[in-house]
Amino acid sequence: MQAARGTPLTGPAQAGGVPGTQGTSGPSSASQPAANRPASQPKRRVGVLVGVAILVLALDIVTKVVVVATLSNRVPISLLGGFLHLRVSRNPGAAFSLGTSLTALYSLIAITVIIVILRTSRRIRSLPWAITLGLLLGGATGNLTDRIFRYPGPFRGWVVDWIQIPHWPVFNLADSAIVCGGILAVLLSARGTRLDGLRERR
Repeated sequence: MQAARGTPLTGPAQAGGVPGTQGTSGPSSASQPAANRPASQPKRRVGVLVGVAILVLALDIVTKVVVVATLSNRVPISLLGGFLHLRVSRNPGAAFSLGTSLTALYSLIAITVIIVILRTSRRIRSLPWAITLGLLLGGATGNLTDRIFRYPGPFRGWVVDWIQIPHWPVFNLADSAIVCGGILAVLLSARGTRLDGLRERR
């Protein structure tokens, strides 16, 4: 009867499609890439960086306090058959007693390094880079703490060194963290590992 009266049988169905089929296919395909983006992008590693830095700083401060309290004005302790010696040494210079007359300059350099690492941490998504920068941040902060709070005054304080091995200057845990962080940074750069967690294509 509807066909005889001129009423179209398939007008609404062909114009808008069958409900629940064509009408829903467009939005789902459009939203699929957006849903996949977070899964393909590594998450930020700021917490790892800060955690490593705090651990290095805490160990450095605690060991220096213990060493100063127990080893000052006494004969160095010999360990590992004489390979390792524990002794108190006051260092007015940089790591490994370098540049003893530039204490204030090294304090400014340490502050600059800390600021650069903190600004870089906002885009850290690589776990190895987070550990690397955490070591550098903790080591730089550890020695800067000595320069601020120890004798002879703020930003001129002498760093406490206490680890000595043959044919090597006396150093501390902060120095070790800086050296390890520097070596890791070179290795990661050589492998093409980026801060965002991806690897550069050769």
